[in-house]
Amino acid sequence: MTFNHPIFLTRVFIMLWCVFVSAAALADIPTQVIQGSSVKLEQFQMGYFVDKTEEMPFSEVQNQAFQLSANGVSLGTTSKVTWAKIEIENTNTTPTKVYLHHPYAYHNHKVELYEVVNGALTRERVLDMDRKETQQWMYRGSAVFDISLEPNQHKTLFVKSQSFSHQWFTLNLYSEDQSKRALLGLYTDIALMVGMLLALIIYNFLLFFSSRLREHFFYACYLVAGGFWVALSYGLLADLFDVYGSITLKWHLSLVAMPIFLLLFMINIFETKKKYPIEHWALLSILTLLIVDFVYGLFDMITALNYSSSLAAIMMIVSVSVTISMVIRKHPIAPFFLLGHGLFAIFSTMAVLFYKGKAEFTYINSHGVGIGIMLEALVLSLIIAYRIRSLETMKAAQDELKLLASTDSLTQLFNRRHFNAEAEYLLHQAKQRQQPAAIAMFDIDHFKKINDTNGHSFGDKVIVQVANTLKAQCREQDLLARYGGEEFIIFMPNTQVNDAFILIERMREILEKKAIEMSSEKTVHITISAGIAATDIDKPNLKNSLNQADKALYRAKENGRNQSQVYKI
Repeated sequence: MTFNHPIFLTRVFIMLWCVFVSAAALADIPTQVIQGSSVKLEQFQMGYFVDKTEEMPFSEVQNQAFQLSANGVSLGTTSKVTWAKIEIENTNTTPTKVYLHHPYAYHNHKVELYEVVNGALTRERVLDMDRKETQQWMYRGSAVFDISLEPNQHKTLFVKSQSFSHQWFTLNLYSEDQSKRALLGLYTDIALMVGMLLALIIYNFLLFFSSRLREHFFYACYLVAGGFWVALSYGLLADLFDVYGSITLKWHLSLVAMPIFLLLFMINIFETKKKYPIEHWALLSILTLLIVDFVYGLFDMITALNYSSSLAAIMMIVSVSVTISMVIRKHPIAPFFLLGHGLFAIFSTMAVLFYKGKAEFTYINSHGVGIGIMLEALVLSLIIAYRIRSLETMKAAQDELKLLASTDSLTQLFNRRHFNAEAEYLLHQAKQRQQPAAIAMFDIDHFKKINDTNGHSFGDKVIVQVANTLKAQCREQDLLARYGGEEFIIFMPNTQVNDAFILIERMREILEKKAIEMSSEKTVHITISAGIAATDIDKPNLKNSLNQADKALYRAKENGRNQSQVYKI
């Protein structure tokens, strides 16, 4: 018989290594020594055993081989009933009481504690989250069990953790004073996180109500779902309202709702339906799967939660891929979104691996979704700011174009087109309020002669001078416009025709006294003629009022110019 030495030795080495690893994993569980009056054991080794039958009695569990592990474990969805085994020994010469904390008990179905001394069961406690009478060991969402130890006594603690879907927990041991301190600062970080999200929620809803842009609504809803799930999953709701157990099970649908609103936000912010059909199809596909999972969760929440982490992983792959595509296409918002969503994807991936039992129990892994939401929300606030700035720039440009379209370029007064539209509105208001109104039309006397004699540039100077004088004398409520070449018009709301005549006459007299310099040696005096008409409030008609003012203006010219005339029937 011949041996292939390298292959044979490799196989032997692998077998020995497997035996060594198995022996190490199933090694005796170290005893945690209780010494002194202050105890704070937050990192130690214990053992765990997964009851695949989910019905094994405690008498049989005692005889099972326990896997050596840290005092915090995450075992995924296939370990709904898991037992932990902790060895403790009181080396004090006096009786000692310690407190076993299960900080994440609020998301479990049941937590049971069995105390064993010398192989005999001395005390057992069953905490059922759905039974009020068993909840005396719950405090601010944590299960807290007191354990009495006689001098030099050794005890074995068996903790049964029965979850609804994902199995993860940590166990800590404290003395009384350290127990109180641990409970006091238990959810400070989560409260801060939820508070920041709440501020962003209010901000985005206010933006939606003021702008009516759907992306603000979808993003606010995303933050609502995310903030609610953070408060629920990380114990803040249990702490504040003492709610846990089956009653909160369907509330975890917020975890499914969260990516639904984020995808809707992406579809709107990137306008994929109009501009990017392939990316739109990809987002729509995963959105459909999430909606199906959400609806399914209304009837079978456990199964929906089992699929949710896998769907979350697919969603992150698709959403990040679409964002990278947007960056390649040079979408202005895409780099910001990639940064924020990339951080969310990284931390959420760590959380997904943790919930599936593929990553160790650490603060970042167990709180990955909350951390990811916070970082993404802070970065995506830059997108909101960018969008607001873009909309303000666009609005300013539109206002400028609107102003240019409604303004006479020479005098900077409103033009004829704007006057007609605004005067119609003012007439309608006058009728509603039953207030009088008047219209006056002006014409520069002998303007053609001024133009022909002194040139068009001087003629423009005359028009600007008249415009500035009229504007200076107009009241705040009056609507002044350049109506034609040398014609001007004023609509005077809430003004009797006699008061209008006094106002127009004052303007005419001021212009009559003005001298416009043509050169250092020559000045030109100008005059204007004006026609004034009262509007019919009962049957307002802008065209009729303009015709009447024009007829009054014609009469002023016929009578020798440089005067104001009121239209009379």
